[in-house]
Amino acid sequence: MRKIFIAGIDEAGRGPILGPLVIAGVLANKEQEEMLIEMGVKDSKELKPATRKKLAEKIKKTVEAYSIIKITASELNELMPRKSLNEIEAMKTAQILDELKPKPDIAIVDAPDIIEENYAKRIRKYLCASVVIKSEHFADSKYPIVGAASILAKVERDAEIDELKKEFGNIGSGYWHDEDTKNFVEAYIKSYNKLPPFARIYWEPSVRMLNEKRQKKLLDFTSSE
Repeated sequence: MRKIFIAGIDEAGRGPILGPLVIAGVLANKEQEEMLIEMGVKDSKELKPATRKKLAEKIKKTVEAYSIIKITASELNELMPRKSLNEIEAMKTAQILDELKPKPDIAIVDAPDIIEENYAKRIRKYLCASVVIKSEHFADSKYPIVGAASILAKVERDAEIDELKKEFGNIGSGYWHDEDTKNFVEAYIKSYNKLPPFARIYWEPSVRMLNEKRQKKLLDFTSSE
């Protein structure tokens, strides 16, 4: 009897101002999925960083296949004037599903669209393979296969942030609610009059800070006349 393969897709880094958006796909049959459950795989947000790293290595050795795509801030900046973030994520998700071998029979994806099925429709537009798409909110906490993908994506993004820290110092987590990130970006703009090269320019905090910088320069110019 032919084995049925299920793919789980999830992302890490959808909302930060700094660093890449990482999307991961994991492919497993029923037996491999049961092994994921036994090893304690679940939504990456429920796990400590050290646990995530250990599980990521185990996941890679357990599943049939996996694929990870990193969308840099520069690529997002290039795409976002033409496409929404949901559309970009759907494009890359389709790419992952087409890359996974053997071809998945079913793909379960964590849906960013308000209407779950709309995200499945987005993916199908770009998908070459014939795959049943199951798009749900909070899929990473409902399905171990999606939880496994969330772990791979999160560990990969954390590694990317660690590399940036080696070059630029303490940039924090990359999320705007992180004071280290906020302080880094504000200091960088003050020093170089522009955003860091790994910042997303179409995020609200980026736009606001650049506008504030321009207004301050204008005020300084007019007050000196």
